[in-house]
Amino acid sequence: MPNHSPKNERIKRVYFTYLKEAKRHNEVTVDAVAKALARFEDYTKFRDFGAFHFEQAVAFKKHLAEQVSVVTGTKLSKATLNATLAHLKRFFLWLAGRPGYRSRFQYSDADYFNLSDKDTRIATARREKTFPTMEQVKHALAGMPAGSEIERRNRALFASILLTGARDSAVASMKLKHVDLAAGSVFQDARDVKTKFSKSFTTFFFPVGDEVRGIVADWVTYLREEKLWGNDDPLFPATRTVVGSDHQFEAAGLKRTHWSSAAPIRTIFRGAFQAVGLPYFNPHSLRSTLVQLGEATCRTPEEFKAWSQNLGHEGVMTTFYSYGQVCTRRQGEIIQGLAEPRRVTRVDADDIADVLLRRLRDSGAIE
Repeated sequence: MPNHSPKNERIKRVYFTYLKEAKRHNEVTVDAVAKALARFEDYTKFRDFGAFHFEQAVAFKKHLAEQVSVVTGTKLSKATLNATLAHLKRFFLWLAGRPGYRSRFQYSDADYFNLSDKDTRIATARREKTFPTMEQVKHALAGMPAGSEIERRNRALFASILLTGARDSAVASMKLKHVDLAAGSVFQDARDVKTKFSKSFTTFFFPVGDEVRGIVADWVTYLREEKLWGNDDPLFPATRTVVGSDHQFEAAGLKRTHWSSAAPIRTIFRGAFQAVGLPYFNPHSLRSTLVQLGEATCRTPEEFKAWSQNLGHEGVMTTFYSYGQVCTRRQGEIIQGLAEPRRVTRVDADDIADVLLRRLRDSGAIE
């Protein structure tokens, strides 16, 4: 049984280059497309893409709906089905216009990868996100040990994400030069820092408490003054591993390099929350925690705009739409509160006139 098709591999390579260079997709997106195509090829036993027929798409949809996730042990979610089929649809739409394939099938054949309207609505429905309260985050931070160098790094990393709302990939790639303790800010420079959409922007420390800011400041000072590290050294260096006396790998301090991915950061967060008996919240969830804090703290549209901009959002609607939904519990409190009678403060018109007259006389406008 064949395990690949040389012709398919060649055209897939052309498509991946198109996605990366022409459509400007990142490696994560290209990898997702490759996975979708691999699933389809495995189902068709690596039949030539040129032999594609719409009945294959219909049959594959049914097959995919019966597949079980290796992670959850249950059938694939509607969201996974929708994403996989969307990748395949776009690929075959592109393929239908390529030389050697134009006469083999029609553009409309790719439409057979569509899910039903019902399943699409289920797949794309917005669901309430789970994120920790500020009290839970600070409780987890307070429970993190700081005895060893590695523990100090882990605690400072946790505090830094709370202080700046930076994404884990950005934090993993930050350098010492990006932190300005005097200004209370971090410059997320896309030339060095892996920011979303490669945007460069300045984040000022959120008002989450002096103790949080102090942990980050102490860590930066430690790296600069005790370890004598410079501007281009990593803010949160990777763990150095050695072979111990028992011939097993073990941690042995820090090395002067960045992590290759953000996976260790998620491991640190998992350990921090579990150590104090709380469920795991990923690093990204703290951005929702900060949005909730901003909604309670900001008093004017300008203040919330600054808060949104501090998270790297170009528009306030991004903050509201992606992070700012009212949680179900708070929604109930608001609706129930609207049923209660409100106190109305009445101000006498004569009192207002007296105040106005007094101010005009004091300013010399009238005698």
